[in-house]
Amino acid sequence: MREPGIISKNSWLSQIGKTPLVPLQTLFANDRGVRVYGKLELMNPTGSAKDRPALRMISRAWEEGKIGPGSAVIESSSGNMAISLSAICSYLGMTFTSVIDPKTTSQNIAIMKAYGAAVSRVETPDPATGEFLPARLERVRQLLDATPGSFWPNQYGNEHNYLAHYEGTMPEIADALDQVDYVIGGVSTCGTMLGCAKYARDHGLVTKIVAVDAAGSVILGGEKGPRRFPGLGAGIVPPFAANRFMDIAMNVTDEEMALGCRRLAASESILAGPSSGAGIAALKNVFDRIPDGSICVVILHDRGERYMDTVFNDDWMIEQFGRTR
Repeated sequence: MREPGIISKNSWLSQIGKTPLVPLQTLFANDRGVRVYGKLELMNPTGSAKDRPALRMISRAWEEGKIGPGSAVIESSSGNMAISLSAICSYLGMTFTSVIDPKTTSQNIAIMKAYGAAVSRVETPDPATGEFLPARLERVRQLLDATPGSFWPNQYGNEHNYLAHYEGTMPEIADALDQVDYVIGGVSTCGTMLGCAKYARDHGLVTKIVAVDAAGSVILGGEKGPRRFPGLGAGIVPPFAANRFMDIAMNVTDEEMALGCRRLAASESILAGPSSGAGIAALKNVFDRIPDGSICVVILHDRGERYMDTVFNDDWMIEQFGRTR
């Protein structure tokens, strides 16, 4: 991938990607020769894997003359993508508005605003589907119409979302390891895992892609239901999931996600969010069936500090699930 024109070697934008791959030796200790690594996407500058597609979508739009200094960028996001876009747009002298809904955490809103972003809150779900995402996208359209020259990255359908992982995340994993049998990660827009899957297939890798969804999400064919955490799962199937790109699809409960986060912190001293906990839980659930000698990589999508009032709060855990471990 050629270096986008907006990235200079002295810019923090140049530090997006190239995240560490670390062994999870304690959490997945075994005598079968199975090795498990964590891909620390949480070490991207704003704390999540979303830095990669956010930068690629913005840089390509910049190169194509669609945006520049002073432009207004508008996107629907309740979490990490909004935070990434808030920081990148601020750095490049553009405004950013995130369309959110009542499920967006106060912590995420505070981080967006710290970067200078505006928020537009949708209070009621789409009447036809009962979901907030269609209502948020309708608000995006309204804001675009009301703001001349504004730009919508469209993380749900922009090919540069998954290409950021096709040309970044998966090659980094493949280059670091002689063998990669499984890559496990959570899905929302599906950009991360679709990019990894396309790279594996185009380059003849034996790697199996394990897509992990939240119970209550319909992305991988589950039944619609309540979900506690933003950033994993959806009430409608995003365009990138229209074709079944993954080798294995799994759903995990909110409780399993939260316990996965806490076990990762207790065993490996890595503080990560629920999307990461979902990958940990999914691998734990099938670990005994993983063939001997396999090498597995779990995508650790974002930092855990954003979940101190929930996942890492004992009182909240007991109230929600009746246990802390």
